[in-house]
Amino acid sequence: MEQNKKVKRVCGDALFNDFTNSDPWRIFRIMAEFVDSFESMSQFESVVTVFGSARTQPHETDYIEAENLGALLAKAGHAVLTGGGPGIMEAANKGAKEAGGTSIGLNIQLPMEQSSNPYLTEDIDFHYFFIRKVNFLKYTRGVAVFPGGFGTMDEFFEVITLIQTHKMPAVPICLVGSDFWQPAVDWFNQVLLEKNKISADDMKLFSVVNSASEAMKVLFPK
Repeated sequence: MEQNKKVKRVCGDALFNDFTNSDPWRIFRIMAEFVDSFESMSQFESVVTVFGSARTQPHETDYIEAENLGALLAKAGHAVLTGGGPGIMEAANKGAKEAGGTSIGLNIQLPMEQSSNPYLTEDIDFHYFFIRKVNFLKYTRGVAVFPGGFGTMDEFFEVITLIQTHKMPAVPICLVGSDFWQPAVDWFNQVLLEKNKISADDMKLFSVVNSASEAMKVLFPK
């Protein structure tokens, strides 16, 4: 592939452009989307997933640090994987692409279609949210979570639950931005841990950092 040339893939659609809504046939579309997306993602040797708000603006510190992280990951030979949209996703993809690396976006097809950000070298579209979520984590070597809303919280809690329950291999998780994340961490300690809803070891499944350089040390400790 020519460096930084964008590749557009739409998983599963080749067979189902006139797809029926009946449940038995839907199974085949799900299978096709899994097969197509796994084939696309399996080509990348080292992937790091970056989550965060689509509403973050380019002048904000979180955007700048996500862009820095994308660049650091690309320079270290890792592909950067995001949801392919604006905000933190755009920042991480921008950093990776401008550093000459692989910048992957997993976009979702919606009635009010989310457009991909312009910094992708691999643009992979999904019909099903749950298949997209599998691909965020199946091939990842680490996860960086920047401040975000309900979607970001869902992504963080999903990865930490899968690791806690041994449904996926343990990978480093870093929460970037202590001003944003520390109140949540305090609640985990003061409520979840104190009331025996989680264990002390569960609190070791993630780290809180404040910069891209600190995130790199968590994701790839020497």
